[in-house]
Amino acid sequence: MIFYFSGTGNTRWAAERLAQETGERLLFIPDEMKKGKCEYKLQEGERLGFCFPVHGWQPPRIVRKFIDNSEFKILNSNFIYALVTCGDSIGRTMEMLDKDLRKKGLRLDSAFSLIMPESYVCLPFMYTDMPEREHEKISKASEDLDRYTGMIKERKTDEVHTQRGLTPWTFSHVIGAYFNSYMITDKKFTVDTDLCIHCGKCANVCPTGDLLMKDGTPTWLHDDSCTNCLACYHHCPKHAINYGSITRKRGQYYFGHEK
Repeated sequence: MIFYFSGTGNTRWAAERLAQETGERLLFIPDEMKKGKCEYKLQEGERLGFCFPVHGWQPPRIVRKFIDNSEFKILNSNFIYALVTCGDSIGRTMEMLDKDLRKKGLRLDSAFSLIMPESYVCLPFMYTDMPEREHEKISKASEDLDRYTGMIKERKTDEVHTQRGLTPWTFSHVIGAYFNSYMITDKKFTVDTDLCIHCGKCANVCPTGDLLMKDGTPTWLHDDSCTNCLACYHHCPKHAINYGSITRKRGQYYFGHEK
């Protein structure tokens, strides 16, 4: 059983490969949350995986809320792991995830991170990667994922292969705390109506259904479901969507955009 969340596709790519190689069920967290509180019963020997992108050097709020609202019935034979994607480093994401899991009677057996192309562009010092760097990251991530998948299939415990960065506590508990308290909102998104072609791609890719087309124009619901994943921004073919003013001259990226 693999629970995953993905906005611009990096984590979806990794989770789908894991599911194919391990034969585990793949469950999309936003879809599971629509069911309300759920209980998940693992079978003998089944693995339990959590895959998601790092948001502000922390687990995404939607992932933490899902874990808090769910019950997991596990056996001693079950293997629990997490695999996260990031543009650079994860800070103390895994420690925070493990703390959340322990509240539900679970604990991580192993933890992995993949460095993938950068997609978050709403802070002054964050940009998308150049094409050459994109290719380098994906190639290296593919090699790492093959290696991690072998460990997961073999249920190897106490394997920790993560990029925490030089000052993980500061990034997670200072910068990350601010980010997850004040930046996770849809209220700063705007649409340049002169550029918008009313294609609806932004609404189609929103993982939580927070974005709808109203009279042909993208409209955010302001219902607290936005994860600030920027899928709407990155998939817009005319760069008509922006988050405040900072993204107007930033690049766009989603996994597979060159196909």
